[in-house]
Amino acid sequence: MIELPNGLHGAYRRCDLIAAFGRHAIRTAVRQGQLVTFHRQVLLRREVTTQLRTRAAAALLLAGERAVLTRHTAARMYGCTAADFAPIDILVPYARRIERAPGVVVHNGTFTEDDIAEIDGLRLLAPEQVLADLLCRARRPTALACADQMLAGLPAAQRPGFRDAVLRAISARADIRGTRQARVMFDLATGLPESPFESQLLLMFYDRELPVPTPQHSITTIDGRELYRLDFAWPEFRIAVEYDGYAAHAERHDQDRRRDEDLAARGWIVIHATIDDLMAPSRLVSAVREALQARRLTA
Repeated sequence: MIELPNGLHGAYRRCDLIAAFGRHAIRTAVRQGQLVTFHRQVLLRREVTTQLRTRAAAALLLAGERAVLTRHTAARMYGCTAADFAPIDILVPYARRIERAPGVVVHNGTFTEDDIAEIDGLRLLAPEQVLADLLCRARRPTALACADQMLAGLPAAQRPGFRDAVLRAISARADIRGTRQARVMFDLATGLPESPFESQLLLMFYDRELPVPTPQHSITTIDGRELYRLDFAWPEFRIAVEYDGYAAHAERHDQDRRRDEDLAARGWIVIHATIDDLMAPSRLVSAVREALQARRLTA
Protein backbone atom coordinates (compact mmCIF):
# COMPACT_ATOMS: atom_id res chain seq x y z
CA MET A 1 0.00 0.00 0.00
CA ILE A 2 1.16 3.52 -0.72
CA GLU A 3 1.33 6.25 1.92
CA LEU A 4 -1.24 8.71 0.68
CA PRO A 5 -1.09 12.44 1.42
CA ASN A 6 -4.12 14.02 3.09
CA GLY A 7 -5.54 15.32 -0.16
CA LEU A 8 -8.67 17.47 -0.04
CA HIS A 9 -10.69 15.66 2.64
CA GLY A 10 -9.48 12.37 1.18
CA ALA A 11 -10.17 13.30 -2.46
CA TYR A 12 -7.45 13.46 -5.12
CA ARG A 13 -7.00 14.27 -8.77
CA ARG A 14 -5.87 11.06 -10.41
CA CYS A 15 -3.22 12.92 -12.38
CA ASP A 16 -1.67 14.32 -9.17
CA LEU A 17 -1.40 10.85 -7.64
CA ILE A 18 0.08 9.41 -10.82
CA ALA A 19 2.64 12.22 -10.87
CA ALA A 20 3.59 11.44 -7.26
CA PHE A 21 3.52 7.62 -7.24
CA GLY A 22 3.38 6.40 -10.83
CA ARG A 23 0.55 4.92 -12.86
CA HIS A 24 1.20 1.31 -11.80
CA ALA A 25 1.11 2.13 -8.07
CA ILE A 26 -2.20 3.98 -8.41
CA ARG A 27 -3.77 1.17 -10.44
CA THR A 28 -2.67 -1.25 -7.74
CA ALA A 29 -4.12 0.96 -4.99
CA VAL A 30 -7.45 1.05 -6.82
CA ARG A 31 -7.43 -2.70 -7.44
CA GLN A 32 -6.66 -3.44 -3.78
CA GLY A 33 -9.35 -1.05 -2.55
CA GLN A 34 -7.11 1.56 -0.93
CA LEU A 35 -8.51 4.07 -3.42
CA VAL A 36 -12.02 4.23 -4.88
CA THR A 37 -12.94 5.76 -8.23
CA PHE A 38 -15.30 8.73 -7.92
CA HIS A 39 -14.76 9.64 -11.58
CA ARG A 40 -12.05 8.69 -14.01
CA GLN A 41 -10.33 11.96 -13.06
CA VAL A 42 -10.90 11.81 -9.28
CA LEU A 43 -10.09 9.16 -6.67
CA LEU A 44 -11.13 8.87 -3.03
CA ARG A 45 -9.55 7.34 0.03
CA ARG A 46 -11.72 4.27 0.69
CA GLU A 47 -12.48 4.88 4.37
CA VAL A 48 -14.01 8.34 3.81
CA THR A 49 -16.01 7.78 0.63
CA THR A 50 -19.38 8.36 2.33
CA GLN A 51 -18.43 11.57 4.13
CA LEU A 52 -20.06 14.77 2.87
CA ARG A 53 -16.87 16.81 2.77
CA THR A 54 -15.06 14.09 0.84
CA ARG A 55 -17.77 13.81 -1.81
CA ALA A 56 -18.08 17.60 -2.00
CA ALA A 57 -14.31 17.93 -2.41
CA ALA A 58 -14.34 15.30 -5.15
CA ALA A 59 -17.05 17.18 -7.06
CA LEU A 60 -15.10 20.43 -6.79
CA LEU A 61 -11.89 18.77 -7.99
CA LEU A 62 -13.79 17.40 -10.96
CA ALA A 63 -15.41 20.73 -11.81
CA GLY A 64 -12.32 22.90 -11.52
CA GLU A 65 -11.37 26.13 -9.80
CA ARG A 66 -14.43 28.19 -10.82
CA ALA A 67 -16.88 25.76 -9.20
CA VAL A 68 -18.58 26.25 -5.83
CA LEU A 69 -20.90 24.17 -3.68
CA THR A 70 -24.50 25.31 -3.75
CA ARG A 71 -28.08 24.46 -2.71
CA HIS A 72 -28.49 21.43 -0.43
CA THR A 73 -24.79 20.59 -0.21
CA ALA A 74 -23.84 24.12 0.77
CA ALA A 75 -26.72 24.23 3.26
CA ARG A 76 -25.41 21.00 4.83
CA MET A 77 -21.99 22.61 5.12
CA TYR A 78 -23.63 25.46 7.02
CA GLY A 79 -25.16 22.99 9.47
CA CYS A 80 -28.62 22.48 7.96
CA THR A 81 -29.39 18.84 8.65
CA ALA A 82 -32.78 19.35 6.97
CA ALA A 83 -31.06 19.73 3.59
CA ASP A 84 -30.63 16.70 1.33
CA PHE A 85 -27.43 14.71 1.90
CA ALA A 86 -27.21 13.65 -1.74
CA PRO A 87 -26.57 14.38 -4.54
CA ILE A 88 -23.73 16.89 -4.38
CA ASP A 89 -24.83 20.25 -5.79
CA ILE A 90 -22.19 22.38 -7.52
CA LEU A 91 -22.51 25.68 -9.35
CA VAL A 92 -20.35 26.66 -12.32
CA PRO A 93 -20.45 29.63 -14.72
CA TYR A 94 -22.68 29.28 -17.78
CA ALA A 95 -19.73 28.84 -20.12
CA ARG A 96 -18.26 26.01 -18.07
CA ARG A 97 -19.04 22.44 -19.10
CA ILE A 98 -17.90 19.46 -17.06
CA GLU A 99 -18.23 15.72 -17.43
CA ARG A 100 -21.13 14.04 -15.69
CA ALA A 101 -20.43 12.04 -12.56
CA PRO A 102 -22.78 9.82 -10.54
CA GLY A 103 -24.11 11.60 -7.49
CA VAL A 104 -23.25 15.09 -8.73
CA VAL A 105 -25.73 17.68 -10.02
CA VAL A 106 -24.23 20.60 -11.92
CA HIS A 107 -26.03 23.95 -11.90
CA ASN A 108 -25.06 26.85 -14.15
CA GLY A 109 -25.35 30.44 -12.99
CA THR A 110 -23.73 33.80 -12.46
CA PHE A 111 -21.82 34.63 -9.30
CA THR A 112 -18.91 36.80 -8.18
CA GLU A 113 -16.13 36.33 -5.65
CA ASP A 114 -18.20 38.40 -3.20
CA ASP A 115 -20.83 35.64 -3.30
CA ILE A 116 -18.36 32.96 -2.21
CA ALA A 117 -17.36 31.71 1.22
CA GLU A 118 -15.01 28.91 2.29
CA ILE A 119 -15.37 26.18 4.90
CA ASP A 120 -12.57 23.69 5.57
CA GLY A 121 -10.93 24.53 2.25
CA LEU A 122 -14.13 24.03 0.23
CA ARG A 123 -15.59 26.92 -1.76
CA LEU A 124 -19.32 27.44 -1.48
CA LEU A 125 -21.89 30.15 -1.99
CA ALA A 126 -22.39 32.58 0.88
CA PRO A 127 -25.16 31.52 3.29
CA GLU A 128 -27.63 34.22 2.24
CA GLN A 129 -27.28 33.15 -1.40
CA VAL A 130 -27.72 29.48 -0.49
CA LEU A 131 -30.82 30.11 1.59
CA ALA A 132 -32.38 32.42 -1.01
CA ASP A 133 -31.95 29.69 -3.62
CA LEU A 134 -33.45 26.99 -1.38
CA LEU A 135 -36.41 29.20 -0.46
CA CYS A 136 -37.13 29.70 -4.16
CA ARG A 137 -36.40 26.22 -5.48
CA ALA A 138 -36.47 23.54 -2.76
CA ARG A 139 -39.48 21.73 -1.32
CA ARG A 140 -41.26 24.10 1.03
CA PRO A 141 -40.87 21.98 4.21
CA THR A 142 -37.15 21.61 3.54
CA ALA A 143 -36.72 25.30 2.73
CA LEU A 144 -38.45 26.44 5.92
CA ALA A 145 -36.52 23.97 8.08
CA CYS A 146 -33.22 25.15 6.58
CA ALA A 147 -34.19 28.78 7.17
CA ASP A 148 -34.96 28.00 10.81
CA GLN A 149 -31.68 26.13 11.22
CA MET A 150 -29.61 28.92 9.66
CA LEU A 151 -31.27 31.54 11.85
CA ALA A 152 -30.85 29.34 14.92
CA GLY A 153 -27.12 29.10 14.22
CA LEU A 154 -26.68 32.88 14.44
CA PRO A 155 -26.45 35.08 17.54
CA ALA A 156 -29.69 37.01 18.00
CA ALA A 157 -27.94 40.30 17.20
CA GLN A 158 -26.89 39.02 13.75
CA ARG A 159 -30.28 37.70 12.66
CA PRO A 160 -31.82 40.99 11.42
CA GLY A 161 -28.80 41.65 9.19
CA PHE A 162 -28.90 38.11 7.84
CA ARG A 163 -32.62 38.46 7.12
CA ASP A 164 -31.96 41.62 5.15
CA ALA A 165 -29.18 39.92 3.18
CA VAL A 166 -31.40 36.96 2.29
CA LEU A 167 -34.24 39.23 1.15
CA ARG A 168 -31.80 41.24 -0.99
CA ALA A 169 -30.55 38.01 -2.55
CA ILE A 170 -34.12 36.96 -3.33
CA SER A 171 -34.90 40.34 -4.91
CA ALA A 172 -31.71 40.26 -6.98
CA ARG A 173 -32.46 36.91 -8.63
CA ALA A 174 -32.67 37.10 -12.40
CA ASP A 175 -35.13 34.20 -12.34
CA ILE A 176 -38.19 35.43 -10.45
CA ARG A 177 -39.79 31.98 -10.21
CA GLY A 178 -40.36 31.04 -6.60
CA THR A 179 -39.51 34.47 -5.19
CA ARG A 180 -43.02 35.08 -3.87
CA GLN A 181 -43.00 31.69 -2.14
CA ALA A 182 -39.54 32.44 -0.78
CA ARG A 183 -40.69 35.61 0.98
CA VAL A 184 -43.69 33.82 2.51
CA MET A 185 -41.51 30.97 3.77
CA PHE A 186 -38.94 33.35 5.19
CA ASP A 187 -41.64 35.30 7.02
CA LEU A 188 -42.55 32.06 8.81
CA ALA A 189 -38.95 31.34 9.81
CA THR A 190 -37.94 32.35 13.33
CA GLY A 191 -35.00 30.12 14.21
CA LEU A 192 -36.99 28.88 17.22
CA PRO A 193 -38.19 25.38 16.21
CA GLU A 194 -35.81 22.81 17.66
CA SER A 195 -36.04 20.28 14.83
CA PRO A 196 -36.94 20.11 11.13
CA PHE A 197 -40.12 18.27 12.11
CA GLU A 198 -41.22 21.23 14.21
CA SER A 199 -40.60 23.56 11.25
CA GLN A 200 -42.75 21.27 9.11
CA LEU A 201 -45.51 21.33 11.72
CA LEU A 202 -45.49 25.13 11.65
CA LEU A 203 -45.83 25.08 7.86
CA MET A 204 -48.67 22.58 8.14
CA PHE A 205 -50.56 24.93 10.49
CA TYR A 206 -50.04 27.77 8.01
CA ASP A 207 -51.16 25.68 5.04
CA ARG A 208 -54.35 24.65 6.87
CA GLU A 209 -55.13 28.34 7.51
CA LEU A 210 -54.76 28.03 11.26
CA PRO A 211 -53.40 31.00 13.21
CA VAL A 212 -49.61 30.78 13.19
CA PRO A 213 -48.52 29.64 16.67
CA THR A 214 -45.63 30.92 18.73
CA PRO A 215 -42.71 28.45 18.72
CA GLN A 216 -40.95 27.64 22.00
CA HIS A 217 -43.37 29.58 24.19
CA SER A 218 -42.20 29.92 27.78
CA ILE A 219 -44.50 29.33 30.76
CA THR A 220 -43.12 31.17 33.79
CA THR A 221 -43.91 31.72 37.44
CA ILE A 222 -45.04 35.10 38.70
CA ASP A 223 -41.41 35.98 39.46
CA GLY A 224 -40.24 35.07 35.94
CA ARG A 225 -38.81 31.59 36.56
CA GLU A 226 -39.41 29.31 33.59
CA LEU A 227 -41.54 26.26 34.33
CA TYR A 228 -42.10 24.85 30.86
CA ARG A 229 -41.19 25.58 27.27
CA LEU A 230 -43.91 24.58 24.83
CA ASP A 231 -43.10 23.57 21.25
CA PHE A 232 -46.01 25.64 19.89
CA ALA A 233 -48.57 27.80 21.64
CA TRP A 234 -51.46 30.13 21.04
CA PRO A 235 -50.93 32.00 24.33
CA GLU A 236 -54.06 34.13 24.07
CA PHE A 237 -56.14 30.93 23.99
CA ARG A 238 -53.88 28.84 26.26
CA ILE A 239 -53.59 26.11 23.66
CA ALA A 240 -50.33 24.23 23.09
CA VAL A 241 -49.06 21.60 20.68
CA GLU A 242 -46.19 19.41 21.78
CA TYR A 243 -44.24 17.41 19.20
CA ASP A 244 -43.43 13.98 20.62
CA GLY A 245 -40.30 12.86 18.84
CA TYR A 246 -39.42 9.29 19.82
CA ALA A 247 -35.85 10.04 20.85
CA ALA A 248 -36.88 12.95 23.03
CA HIS A 249 -39.95 11.44 24.67
CA ALA A 250 -39.65 7.63 24.85
CA GLU A 251 -38.14 7.82 28.35
CA ARG A 252 -40.24 10.79 29.55
CA HIS A 253 -43.81 9.53 29.49
CA ASP A 254 -44.47 9.99 33.23
CA GLN A 255 -42.75 13.38 33.31
CA ASP A 256 -44.78 14.58 30.32
CA ARG A 257 -48.01 13.33 31.88
CA ARG A 258 -47.35 15.27 35.10
CA ARG A 259 -46.49 18.39 33.11
CA ASP A 260 -49.71 18.08 31.07
CA GLU A 261 -51.74 17.73 34.26
CA ASP A 262 -50.09 20.84 35.73
CA LEU A 263 -50.68 22.81 32.52
CA ALA A 264 -54.32 21.71 32.49
CA ALA A 265 -54.67 22.97 36.06
CA ARG A 266 -53.31 26.30 34.82
CA GLY A 267 -55.99 26.41 32.14
CA TRP A 268 -54.03 25.08 29.16
CA ILE A 269 -55.19 22.61 26.52
CA VAL A 270 -52.21 20.47 25.46
CA ILE A 271 -52.42 18.58 22.15
CA HIS A 272 -49.72 16.07 21.29
CA ALA A 273 -48.38 15.57 17.76
CA THR A 274 -46.19 12.83 16.32
CA ILE A 275 -44.45 12.26 13.03
CA ASP A 276 -47.58 10.46 11.84
CA ASP A 277 -49.42 13.79 11.99
CA LEU A 278 -47.06 15.19 9.38
CA MET A 279 -47.98 12.35 7.05
CA ALA A 280 -51.73 12.55 7.79
CA PRO A 281 -52.47 15.87 9.52
CA SER A 282 -56.28 15.73 9.67
CA ARG A 283 -56.43 14.49 13.30
CA LEU A 284 -54.10 17.20 14.58
CA VAL A 285 -55.70 19.97 12.52
CA SER A 286 -59.16 18.99 13.77
CA ALA A 287 -57.96 18.92 17.38
CA VAL A 288 -56.44 22.39 17.10
CA ARG A 289 -59.49 23.82 15.35
CA GLU A 290 -61.83 22.36 17.96
CA ALA A 291 -59.71 23.77 20.78
CA LEU A 292 -59.58 27.21 19.16
CA GLN A 293 -63.33 27.17 18.60
CA ALA A 294 -64.01 26.15 22.19
CA ARG A 295 -61.78 28.90 23.56
CA ARG A 296 -63.28 31.55 21.28
CA LEU A 297 -66.78 30.61 22.41
CA THR A 298 -65.83 30.93 26.06
CA ALA A 299 -63.74 34.09 25.67
